This record gives sequence, C-alpha cells and structure tokens, in this order.
Amino acid sequence: MKTPFSNDVSPRPLSFSQAVLFWLKLGFISFGGPAGQIAVMHHELVEKRRWISERRFLHALNFCMLLPGPEAQQLAIYIGWLMHRSWGGIVAGVLFVLPSLLILIGLSWVYLAFGDLAWVAGVFYAIKPAVTAIVLQAAHRIGSRALRNKTLWSLAGLSFLAIFMLKIPFPVIILIAALVGFCGGRLAPETFKIGGGSARLDKTFGLALIDDNDRLAHTRFNGLRALMTAGIGALLWLAPMAILTIKLGWTHALTQMGWFFTKAALLTFGGAYAVLPYVFQGAVEQYHWLLARQMIDGLALGETTPGPLIMVVTFVGFVAGWSQALLGPDQLFWAGSLAALVVTYFTFLPGFLFILIGGPMVESTHGNLTFTAPLTAITAAVVGVILNLALFFGWHVFWPQGFQGSIDAVAVMIFACAAWALFRYKVGVIPVIAASGGLGLLMVLLNSWLI
Repeated sequence: MKTPFSNDVSPRPLSFSQAVLFWLKLGFISFGGPAGQIAVMHHELVEKRRWISERRFLHALNFCMLLPGPEAQQLAIYIGWLMHRSWGGIVAGVLFVLPSLLILIGLSWVYLAFGDLAWVAGVFYAIKPAVTAIVLQAAHRIGSRALRNKTLWSLAGLSFLAIFMLKIPFPVIILIAALVGFCGGRLAPETFKIGGGSARLDKTFGLALIDDNDRLAHTRFNGLRALMTAGIGALLWLAPMAILTIKLGWTHALTQMGWFFTKAALLTFGGAYAVLPYVFQGAVEQYHWLLARQMIDGLALGETTPGPLIMVVTFVGFVAGWSQALLGPDQLFWAGSLAALVVTYFTFLPGFLFILIGGPMVESTHGNLTFTAPLTAITAAVVGVILNLALFFGWHVFWPQGFQGSIDAVAVMIFACAAWALFRYKVGVIPVIAASGGLGLLMVLLNSWLI
C-alpha cells in the first residue's frame, strides 16, 4: 500500500566518488551527538537519497548499538561497507571524523596559546557549568532507556558506589557487570533482555538502492576474508606501536598514549560518556597529561564541534603533547598535533575492525541473550559511572578551590539554567553551549566596562 512517502521510481546508481563527497559533507554537519548524527544520516540516506531502505538502516543501527565505540561513526562505516565494500566503509569512517580532528587541533591550539586572555577565559568559565548539566542529562537519558527494572537500577547504584566510594577502576566495573549480565541472562532472561532498537515501520520512502531483501555477496561471512582483514588490522596496530616502542621506549608518553587509548576504545559500551570516566582516571589522575579543569574544557569543545563526542580524546592528546613539550619548547604546536594524531588513530582503529570483521558475524548473534544480556548489564552500570562523572565535574566547577573554599554561586546559577533548558524545554546541546559561552563573554565585557 502506498503512503504519502512512497516513491516507486528507482534512485540513481551511486558512484564511489558521489559517496566520498557525501561522507565528507556529513563530517562537517554531524553535530548534536549520536542522536542528532543518526537523525541526519536517516534523513539524507533513507528519506532524501534512498541509498538504503528504512529496515536495512535500522538493522545496521541495531548492530552498531551492540558494539563498543561511537555508534554513529560505526553506522557510517557499516553503510559505507554495504554500499562499496571495505573501502567504502573505510572512507565513510575516516571522513566522518576528519573535519572534527582538524577543527579540534585548531581549537586546542587557540585554547592553549590564548587561554589566558580574559574573553577566552570568560567563555570557558560559563561553559563549564553547562557541560556539567549536559553530562547529568546524559546519565538521565541513558538511565531512562536502560534501567527498566529494579535489578538494573540496583546494578547502576552499585556501579556508582564502586567508582565513587571504593575507587574501583572503570574496566573492573565493566568486567563485573558483564559477568553479572552473562549469569543473569541464564537465570532471569526477561530481566536482562535488551530493549528498544526495533522501531515500528509504518511508512516507506520508496525503492532504495539497498532494499529490504537485497542479498549482498560481500556481507556474507567468509572465514578467509575475516582472517585477512584481522591480519591487516593487527599490522596497522602493531606497526606504529612497534615504531613508537623502538624509537621512544615503552614508557614514553606517545607510546603510553597509543596503548591507553587502544584500551579505551575497547571499553566504550554505552557511548562516549561511558568511556570518559576511564579517560579521566588515566589521563588526569594516573598519567597527569592534563588537569581536571582542562579535561572539562576539552569536553566543552567536543560538544561544540562536528563528529563523535569521543573526539574529545584529540584535545587530550594535543594538551598532553603540548604540556610535555614532546618535540622541544619551540615545537609546541607540532608536538600537540602529533600526540593528537596518535591518540585519535589508536582510539578509532578498533571501530573499523569491529565492522569490517564482525559485521557478518554480529548479525547471527542479534537477539541472542548469551551476547546481549552482558551488554544490558554493562549499560546499566554505565549509568552509575556517568553520574559519578557529573558529580566530579560539579565538584571542580562549583568549588574551584576545593571544599575548603566557598561555592561559586554564579557557576551554580548557570548550571541551574542550563539544566532547566535541557530537562524542561529539551533545548539542544549546541544552543545551551552557545548561550552559556555568550553569557560568559558578556560578563567579561560588563566587568571591563565597570572597571
């Protein structure tokens, strides 16, 4: 039955060069976090261009939601792979993050080179409370979707206590949650049954290049091809790690960044907010690559640039390379850029392998509680971890001198206004960040005028 959205005219064939131009464009307009990025891809790919059908798009999205890593970027890799095989996936994934990488390197340089200027400091001062509200909203958003029963609520609470009071490392919490989910999926399958992800299809946008029932030869699992891809992936990881280790030594900052962010990439179940506590523990508390306030500033920059939010690691790498003067005191920009490239490379490499190797394999496990129940438990635990992150931000923002100092009433007011806009009126992240930054600039200008 035709609907107002139906279109029986077949879309034009898609060349590789057309796809490249589209993925590059998407890299510049992919604002709004995963939800916004997925919505943009749905509009462009399903509704407007009809390169992929609604059902196939949602099918791909479901798989990506089960994998560690930024789901929007992995969705781009997946669809690029469907359309133009492995090279299509590689190009889609690279171009999805390349504009953000270049923009963040530039903004990180401005931050470090001119951060002492009053107007720059004022903008970041006002943005920090807004970022705290955004992280709190993320905990609420994920929790409202993931905590569907008392067991999962309890798991989230225990996760919060484990990291907040007992200081248990994030990877240990994730491992324990996965074991709980694995056992729970066998003992109480309904409790750990994964929810959501299958939207009701009550409209069609017409024929698509990749339609519901299309069977693409390159998407079928092939053991030899998977083994070859895994070998190439291992080489792409081992070669730069070996070069860094041999040239600089295992304890050098760049080598440790490559190793640390490889581990971070494997722990991003639940999105960027889930891995940020782990990055905090390592980059701020363990390695002392940057200060806590700088990490909060980096998250603010990540919220206002296109690409996945996990691109905040690019800022972490740039600040680490700059602050440690890895190439000498006269090469701070290039030291920061090199570290940013190293961090970004090792963070995103696993995501490509998950799709190119695991895409055909993951399809066969969809809906199997043996695989999905641990992910349900991990997502519940992540809610508690993100809540701890919000409290960590609040502590540094509201009590900049520590609890022995006075509370920053202005920061609390900005936080309250941002939270009200986010929770009550569902205002987007970008407008909240922009309004807060504008308020900070206005306060600086008023202060200079009064003086």
